[in-house]
Amino acid sequence: MLISGDDIVRRDRFAARVVVAVLIAMVASGPTSAADDVLRVGMAEVDITPPEGFPMAGYYHERLAEGAIDPLKARAIVFRSGTVEAAFVVCDLIGVSTDLSRAVRKRASEKTGVPASNIVVSATHSHTAPDYTGELYRALGGEPLEPTRAAYIEKLISGPVDAIVTAHATAEPAVLKAGSVQQETPVSFNRRFVMRDGSVRTWMSLDNPEVVRSAGPIDPEIGLLLINSTDGSSRGLVSNFALHLDTVGGTKWSADYPFFIEQTLRKAKGPRFLSVFATGCCGDINHVNPGRRERNKSDVIGNSLGTTVVGTLERLEPLKQSELRVKSRVVRLPLQDATPEEVTRSIEVLNAAKRKEKVEFLAHVTAYKKLMLDQFRHNPPHAKTTEHITWGLSRALSGTGDSLPVDVTVMALGRDLAIVCLPGEVFVDLGLAIKRGSPFRTTIVVELSNCVETIYIPHRAAYAGGSYEVTNSTLEPGSGELLVETALSLLREAATPGQGDK
Repeated sequence: MLISGDDIVRRDRFAARVVVAVLIAMVASGPTSAADDVLRVGMAEVDITPPEGFPMAGYYHERLAEGAIDPLKARAIVFRSGTVEAAFVVCDLIGVSTDLSRAVRKRASEKTGVPASNIVVSATHSHTAPDYTGELYRALGGEPLEPTRAAYIEKLISGPVDAIVTAHATAEPAVLKAGSVQQETPVSFNRRFVMRDGSVRTWMSLDNPEVVRSAGPIDPEIGLLLINSTDGSSRGLVSNFALHLDTVGGTKWSADYPFFIEQTLRKAKGPRFLSVFATGCCGDINHVNPGRRERNKSDVIGNSLGTTVVGTLERLEPLKQSELRVKSRVVRLPLQDATPEEVTRSIEVLNAAKRKEKVEFLAHVTAYKKLMLDQFRHNPPHAKTTEHITWGLSRALSGTGDSLPVDVTVMALGRDLAIVCLPGEVFVDLGLAIKRGSPFRTTIVVELSNCVETIYIPHRAAYAGGSYEVTNSTLEPGSGELLVETALSLLREAATPGQGDK
């Protein structure tokens, strides 16, 4: 076959155009793949403190806020490695409802491009935070709200979104260190006790002759992730500890003991150091020492934890690898039932409580839960739910059926660190089981992520003993173990590069 000179010229021109197109594509795509693999981390915080007069969460009676002790915030951290991105935002709230989680994740994803499945919205569980779910339910349904409350619901959604957007926009190369330390000064205690009759009761004192022993362990480990700039300066810290946040009381907004962790860290690392406290599995853990009459206050707890952390920062080990992998799965947890007869009886109990009549505490808890379950399981529900409850109202979960869809998410950095995010208030034994089975050197397990409507998540054995936490769970026995199995499965996938990475 003969090739003419014109053919050679045309061939060379075509080759040149190909080379130019490739070069243009390389420039347009930004840095090389090696540069893209560099881990970038962004951090930001936004104020989400409600106004005075907004309802406060945490109890079965209405409290209206009369001011603030310290601010409530949403603190976000964004990880970016190659084409994989993830966002983790922790809010000073008693819980993150499914409605709030979906609203934040949708809006943040639209503004940043981070997949909604790679965004986790968690709560610290402060009991001096807003009771917002009823107002959010009405806002999402287009119902009228008092202007001040309507403005706060928008702030509640936009605050975490703005924190994620800012963190995403300011992400820069980072050097990460991780590890853990044991909290030696006792600040956390298992609040469930085995009694002489074989039952389990919550909030007992060791002075009670019927108490045999604590019904479970604590988790004294503080998990830590330190974020440094490439010049060695410290930017922020993720800390994780299993202890209920209900140490303040009263009618003023407060972030509880994590505020004092933050203050201790900022004294040591500077006023711009960002402290992201993520609550560990503490469904059965609180701050009350059953062997003493006096209770530790929020400043004592926070300062003690903060001091322990500060003394450990220099001993944290750098991550050998920092490739980001995100694994998430939707799990359907079986819901308890709410029969028409149970709903009718529950309405009677709740009405009696509203009339200030004496109602047995666990009967009140059960009645409230049954109205929530009625809304989740039945379409339409047996009762007009909005007439009887505020907390627990949900647009997203209304009529969901006999199981509750929840997210389990794992964010892994290299082979050394994993952050596991679970829904609900999880018993400490379940968090410990995940840590024991994790293939990562440091595993941070965070509860109250993306869904609070489970309420408590006990382990199977706890259901046999009963008491408050079991009464105040919407789930059937075995749900906690299903979360552990799912988390360990995702951790194994995250530890094996190439296995369906996102």
